[in-house]
Amino acid sequence: MTSSTLPLYVETSGRDPGAAVDTFLLIHGYGASSFTWRHWAPALARRGHVVLIDLKGHGAAPKPDDDRYGPADQAELVHRLVEERGLGRLTLVGHSLGGGVVLLTALRLLEAARAAHREPLLKRVVMVAGAAYRQRVPPFVPLARHPRLFMSLMRMIGATLVVRYVLRTIVYDPDAIVAEQVAGYAAPLESPEAVRALIACARRIVPENLDELTGRYAELDVPTLLLWGRHDPVVPLAVGERLSRELPRARLRVLEACGHLPAEERPAESLALLEAFLDGGLAAL
Repeated sequence: MTSSTLPLYVETSGRDPGAAVDTFLLIHGYGASSFTWRHWAPALARRGHVVLIDLKGHGAAPKPDDDRYGPADQAELVHRLVEERGLGRLTLVGHSLGGGVVLLTALRLLEAARAAHREPLLKRVVMVAGAAYRQRVPPFVPLARHPRLFMSLMRMIGATLVVRYVLRTIVYDPDAIVAEQVAGYAAPLESPEAVRALIACARRIVPENLDELTGRYAELDVPTLLLWGRHDPVVPLAVGERLSRELPRARLRVLEACGHLPAEERPAESLALLEAFLDGGLAAL
């Protein structure tokens, strides 16, 4: 359902939230939706309260024409959702761009806890091939920064063919892409409003104060699982390796024969690592 006060689309499952219940809040990447988490969400729902978010402009979320689509804008909305719903015992999970949103949301949550002299709502972080530092952006992002060209391409070729091409370029084995994946990612991109939102997001995808933000990652003193594909062409493994050095309590696990979509390319293996982390913390990895 669409959040009543925020331009987000939210679906929940599992147990009702409560003081003794873990909440798992999952955030997808650029151009994606909560469809990303279809292999993980049922298992997490057996453990606690699951909150799947379609970020502003993505999936089924509203797509206002206000140009406020940067990672910091999205993190502000996620933080407001946490506060409005009174969510606690949070495990933030983010993929790709959603990983960057998770880092910024985590900083906001820790800041709010310090200002209110209370225990942090944040319990854990899971980064899945998450954006974090200045890097080369994949080709489909610069293309979206040329509105007329991108809109013409989407109109002439169609979302299905574009999505199939992009998915095949970001995974380890392009022949493993199936029609269900293509349809799941393409369906929300059929409208002109969705294409406009993609363009707005691409224009703001690198925060202007990124270097300042990266200097603050050491403040995130919570257990953090870093999951990466060995052959990720979008957010390279070097990003995960750097995060493992700069985050105080992080552990990097690398999936072989895997590209940018660990939760989809290696669903059983990636979920097993996630559940080991949830059961035993960093010591279990």
